[in-house]
Amino acid sequence: MAESSGRAVGRDELATLKLLALDGALDERTKVSCADLAGRLDASNQTASRRLQRLDESDLLDRDIVSDGQEVQITEAGERRLQSEYADYRRIFEADASVDLNGIVTSGMGEGRHYITLPGYMEQFIDRLDYEPFAGTLNLELTEESVRKRARLGALEPVTIEGWEDDERTYGPAYCYPASVVSGDGEYAPAHIIAPERTHHGEEQLEVIAPEKLRDVLELADGDEVTVHVTE
Repeated sequence: MAESSGRAVGRDELATLKLLALDGALDERTKVSCADLAGRLDASNQTASRRLQRLDESDLLDRDIVSDGQEVQITEAGERRLQSEYADYRRIFEADASVDLNGIVTSGMGEGRHYITLPGYMEQFIDRLDYEPFAGTLNLELTEESVRKRARLGALEPVTIEGWEDDERTYGPAYCYPASVVSGDGEYAPAHIIAPERTHHGEEQLEVIAPEKLRDVLELADGDEVTVHVTE
């Protein structure tokens, strides 16, 4: 995800962010001394201070200068960046990486039904997912924790649905992550999280496709909580 200030952060800043997370700065404001941080980073005080400043300017860190040091807390953007790093390491060291995302069932706007049934997508769904999706998506509002965990999808290899075009417009690609949907009434598979490359949805919204209408099969209604278990 792009930093809002436009200033890029490198591996040195990410290493600093990791140390701050280990010190508890993900959960609460944490006092930090540049001298202590410099020693742990094997860097000068000036370098440690500069890294904190860059993290602050990139909105990955919220920082206040106090009389005896600095108080810092990792922002939501900073946590997402760490989650993305975590996903990369899982891809390196874990052959069966997976992630569980919890969400509340909500009503969609009907756009999923329209796009799924377009021939340029449907033909690829049948060919690459080995089923014909129900004409509609299960819409979920992710919990706050799962919004942060969503970055871990980067550790998984999606099924790519290629973009295509007709006489009227160009349609962008989408990425499908194999999943099962778990509710109090049971578990359903196969299913896929579908993540269009172009979308107006925020990170807190998730769409799931399956061969059947998941609301009916799992007897779901708006407000019900489900878990989407995503794996390769």
